[in-house]
Amino acid sequence: MQTFLMTIRWMIIICLVQAAACTAENKNGQVAGDIAQVENSLTPGIIYGDTVLQLNLEQRMKETGVKGLSIAVIRNYKVEWAKGYGWADEAAGKKVTAATRFQAASISKSLNSLGVLALVQEGRLDPDADINRYLKRWKFPYDSASGGKIINTRHLLSHTAGLGIHGFPGYTPGDALPTIIQIINGEKPANTKAVRSVFEPGKKFQYSGGGTTISQLLVEDITGRDYADYMQEKVLAPLGMTNSSFRQPPVAKAELATGYYGNGEPVKGNFHIYPEQAAAGLWTTPTDLAKYIIECQLALEGKSEKVLSKEMMQMRMAPYIDSVAALGVFIVKAGADTYFNHNGGNEAFLCTSYGSLKDGNGVVIMINGENYAVISELLNSVARVYQWKDFYKPEFRRVVTIPADSLDSYTGNFLLDRDTISIIRCGDKLCIQQNRQPVNGYEMIFSDPLHFSIREVPGANFSVLRNAAGAIEALELKQDGEGKKLPRIK
Repeated sequence: MQTFLMTIRWMIIICLVQAAACTAENKNGQVAGDIAQVENSLTPGIIYGDTVLQLNLEQRMKETGVKGLSIAVIRNYKVEWAKGYGWADEAAGKKVTAATRFQAASISKSLNSLGVLALVQEGRLDPDADINRYLKRWKFPYDSASGGKIINTRHLLSHTAGLGIHGFPGYTPGDALPTIIQIINGEKPANTKAVRSVFEPGKKFQYSGGGTTISQLLVEDITGRDYADYMQEKVLAPLGMTNSSFRQPPVAKAELATGYYGNGEPVKGNFHIYPEQAAAGLWTTPTDLAKYIIECQLALEGKSEKVLSKEMMQMRMAPYIDSVAALGVFIVKAGADTYFNHNGGNEAFLCTSYGSLKDGNGVVIMINGENYAVISELLNSVARVYQWKDFYKPEFRRVVTIPADSLDSYTGNFLLDRDTISIIRCGDKLCIQQNRQPVNGYEMIFSDPLHFSIREVPGANFSVLRNAAGAIEALELKQDGEGKKLPRIK
């Protein structure tokens, strides 16, 4: 009887093991199928004509000049899959893997907000108090532009402090690096101007990496610690982000991706260095950033508290003054669903991150290139394959052909700030360049003779401005809610 019972038990165990193996095999097969579908369903946000394209990822990387790409997809509060494509360093023969570190650029600000709010949670920082109460090595110089109002920590994290300095260009390896105070004061060797008031705090949103850099100084002055060390202990380590660091210049060079320009040339020294660590200095992977997203999602539901409590995370996700700008993240609504998001752009590095406030979905995409189109199209593919309702809503635009005998009337150079925008002939079409890049230009797609856009930058819409004689005297560019006039260079 004992032998019979033991045999039955072993049969049950064998059946359970086989069932588990079968389930795992089915799961792996489903994931593999989803990956293949994502790789072959890239779709632009703007559809020209009425044909919905389904593009291949690696082909689009070649077409857009992107050397390497890494992605992590989040489903049901877990990393569903992560994968690398292309070259981390082409000359060295290093391929991108899921472990290759990329520059997170402005996504650094999202992680920074966790570190700052951890101080609030510990009672060491009042988020509504004047930042000068906590700054020790430097004080913010309020002037008439401040309108007699103070700047608080919430202002810094939500870009509502009324400060200038949108972003930072970084430094070539070997360059003298400024201190954080030199950066804020715009003193050499800093390569940006001083971070000062442009208008009174609390009035409206204006993106300011300069304000985030002040929050970096705030962390150091409150804790008395090096910023990268503090962030490692209080944020990265608790989140299990073992392949990430705010250290600048970076360490573990063998794991770092090299940045590439659109013409295929690598960045001098492989990448730029960003002493503005809180604003742009994080080196990481999509898998590690996915861990950050998942922790935010779980904390919001009171299911985890590795860095912030449920109440503090809820405060972080609440828009402050501006309807979409929260504390270190942007709030994006898609139908009935809501996502927290941040994008990033450093010298030859671009990335995006999305996490749903409910149901545990998300994605992180990072490239060592300059063309955001492949990120946008891949994001749309993920949303479609994983059925993120109402996330992907393409815009359909009509396409018209400009008569061949009219093409030359459009050609010429136009001034955009300090850059030269050129319209050139490319066969029987027209193409546009910025400072002669890319060499062959981007094809201009006309919806009518006075309006055009380009596939590679879907958010940029151009209008052609003609004088009374019918000659083109300027272009008008509308992008990100702003409009600029580009006068013709004679």
